[in-house]
Amino acid sequence: MERALLPRRSRGFTLIELLVVLGIMALMLALLPPFLPTVLDGQKVKAAARELAAGLRGARGQAVATQKEIALELDVEAKRYAVGERVRTLDLPRDTNISLRTTFTEQLSTHSGSIRFYPDGSATGGTISLARGSSSFVVEVAWLTGRVTVLE
Repeated sequence: MERALLPRRSRGFTLIELLVVLGIMALMLALLPPFLPTVLDGQKVKAAARELAAGLRGARGQAVATQKEIALELDVEAKRYAVGERVRTLDLPRDTNISLRTTFTEQLSTHSGSIRFYPDGSATGGTISLARGSSSFVVEVAWLTGRVTVLE
């Protein structure tokens, strides 16, 4: 039985080919860091929107479970929110803008307000907007159903 010999070129990679690939990878890694802060800050804004949505859903669940009104209070200036005794600070870049639109009766001051949930699951409704550069997220609470959604 004769064994077919493979051409020398198809047995593997040459040292020059490996060095070229490593050089291209090094160049890509060198060009990537300037873009990382904006990507990471955008992810922080998205994470904060999701955290607020989770807090709102938790407040709604608590209102239904305890059959008592529960409100999420938001201070847009301090970037902090509270549900009952639990106070949380949002981890956001400095130049992130937060705004709250809620009913007149739920406006606590010029920079803070709340969204209230009722025992039947409904709410006062409202929106919380988070924006930084090109990253923008809106957390909406439907007044009739109390449903919380995050829009990009």
